Amino acid sequence: MTPGISIPHAVPRRGEIPPLWFIAPEGFFALPLDATPEGRAESATTLVQNLYSRGDERIWKPAAPYYAAIGELMASTGLSYAAVGLFSTAEDDAISDTDQELRYDPAEGVAHCALTVGIIPTDQSDADTDVVAQGVLATLSSDPYNNAIWVDLPCGPAVSCITLREYPLDPEVTNDTKETKLLTGQIQVHVPFPTGPYTAVFTLNTPSMDYWTEIYRLMSAVLQTLSFDDPLGDEN
Repeated sequence: MTPGISIPHAVPRRGEIPPLWFIAPEGFFALPLDATPEGRAESATTLVQNLYSRGDERIWKPAAPYYAAIGELMASTGLSYAAVGLFSTAEDDAISDTDQELRYDPAEGVAHCALTVGIIPTDQSDADTDVVAQGVLATLSSDPYNNAIWVDLPCGPAVSCITLREYPLDPEVTNDTKETKLLTGQIQVHVPFPTGPYTAVFTLNTPSMDYWTEIYRLMSAVLQTLSFDDPLGDEN
């Protein structure tokens, strides 16, 4: 990853599914969802070298096959993009000039999240994105545990849904005799394609609830860059 340079990530055309583009902020590390074993192996090698940037072959070599296997598993579920986000929780004035380029440096603690993008078919005409979004909003709002709202993005209408969940933790994990629960947050945004009968579903999950506001802003930043037209103007 080159700090300061943001290159749009492309979810390429697959069969009848049109492509889309978005920018994942620095600190997101994409899992290898390539279609071939060779592609996954190459992408996994790049991933571990970026993720463990202070490591060497002793770490990278055994880690790459692990992430390649995870990528294969996640791709088999139909996901078009999956990434882990790691962000330093150190205060700005506590980060050295060197670490400014490594905002996921764990030295002072790390907040983390997972971002996925799936594409699902939708019964719509190209001009019906508002109707699709209204249908999604009505469906999600029927669950009292969902906080679903309409969102107007630069690329068109969308529906955002926030869900909080608690999970009991095994005392052996927490070293605490008292019952402990893990609170997690999920932001899921449904964005109908204006270029075909499909909806993109962006899902961000995090257990780092102390940094919920910052992580919510990350999701918002990703969605503001979402485009169904090539932002680089490459027709190919």
